[in-house]
Amino acid sequence: MADFSVNDQGSIVLIEPVSQAAVDWVEEFIGQDNGFQPYWPTVVIEHRYADDVIEGMISDGLEPA
Repeated sequence: MADFSVNDQGSIVLIEPVSQAAVDWVEEFIGQDNGFQPYWPTVVIEHRYADDVIEGMISDGLEPA
């Protein structure tokens, strides 16, 4: 079962946690107050940082959709 989905919008990427483990991960490592997060717990992130965040989620045992 997937823990998060990734939606590449070009200049931004939306990372949507779909499991409680993924919600916990973004709360711990990203945080709602980190930048502009209007769709929390979906993370809005600049494209240039997305790969590092996704790799971090995977290395911590979360599964992408």
